[in-house]
Amino acid sequence: MREDYSNIFNVPELNRRLFFTLLMFVVFRIAAHVPTPGVNPHVLAAIFEQARGTALGLFNLFSGGAIKNFSIISLGIMPYISAAIIMELLTAVSPELAAMKKEGEAGRRKITEYTRYGTVAISFLQGIGIAVGLQSMHGPGGASVVIWHGLPFILFTAMTMMAGSVFLMFVGEQITERGIGNGISLIIFAGIVARLPAALGNMFRLVSAGEMSVLSLLVIFAVAVGVVAFVVFVELAQRRIPVQYPRRMVGRRLYGGQTSYIPLKINVSGVIPPIFASSILLFPATISKIINVPWLKSVSDYIMPGGLIYSIVYISLIFFFAYFYTAIVFNPKDIADNLKKNNGFVPGIRPGKYTAQYLDWVLDRLTFGGAIYLSFVCVLPWILIRKFNVPFYFGGTALLIVVQVALDTIMQIQAHLYMRNYEGFLKNRRSR
Repeated sequence: MREDYSNIFNVPELNRRLFFTLLMFVVFRIAAHVPTPGVNPHVLAAIFEQARGTALGLFNLFSGGAIKNFSIISLGIMPYISAAIIMELLTAVSPELAAMKKEGEAGRRKITEYTRYGTVAISFLQGIGIAVGLQSMHGPGGASVVIWHGLPFILFTAMTMMAGSVFLMFVGEQITERGIGNGISLIIFAGIVARLPAALGNMFRLVSAGEMSVLSLLVIFAVAVGVVAFVVFVELAQRRIPVQYPRRMVGRRLYGGQTSYIPLKINVSGVIPPIFASSILLFPATISKIINVPWLKSVSDYIMPGGLIYSIVYISLIFFFAYFYTAIVFNPKDIADNLKKNNGFVPGIRPGKYTAQYLDWVLDRLTFGGAIYLSFVCVLPWILIRKFNVPFYFGGTALLIVVQVALDTIMQIQAHLYMRNYEGFLKNRRSR
């Protein structure tokens, strides 16, 4: 493995892809600091200091601080993700879209086109909502966030934010096509990692000021490393279901008799359950910051992050979305039908309906374990913050995204290196 990575700079195509990816990261970070006109950045920054425990703080984390700066890419890539999830849900309930998805590359291109249209619509509507909300927001001293009010500000802000989301979508697709890794995921990854140096600097500042002991700092880093190792272990774990293909006679030759397996991840749903659960739970706190409604303020106080009620509801929502999203992205009946068409079978299980039932039985238990894993990783940071006063957020949804994207990118780099080794082997064969 070390020899493979030592050759990483000897592969020209891989070097070009890595350089292009880093270049797009620079473009993304520059765009995150280009402000949208018509907003007082100082008043907005003061409001975000008070909104760390709301959905604004969560979205600001995913955007790499772009929302706090109210840049042209304040919406980040979330509208594209929302449109992709909506298309995934529609594919599961619409026979036309399901048939289109099975058409191959042409069908996927058509679904991608619909996803882009959905991104434009969602980002424009979100931009209108944000612009309207900003006009009614005031800072701690009563200063207005918006410099000039009215319909022109709303339309201009909505168009600007829509253009920023479309631009990020374009950057993500370019990274996927010409760079390395999944571009959309890497943009979220870059936004989260971009805030890590400031968080580490804040911790060391607290240690130097005597507000935190060196022992506490070492314990925090030890827990962080342990959680990262645990996440990597679970994300790479698989439940392999054996598949047997019978032998068949073609002419005078005997073919088949091969043994394969179906790899099932423990966490099939990925980071979708904690993202959805966090958004739902933080929504009342976000609205109460904008609109002064007494009962909504009481609800947000009851479900403050780190509390008992918050943890119970949060874990329940993670379990619900884990089962819900797994049922959408993984269809045991389709897999059982494909195995039956190719004369494959699971040893000890009859093909067809019984294979689908067996796969569904295995998947239910894997999803239960994956939901427990997600709940532990996502609730642990709030416990550390409330009980041990950890000064910055690590773990949870952000940690899951960072680790999953890093693992996926490393695997793609390995695939390029292995392909280069195969090409070298074939060239040697041709030369002989």
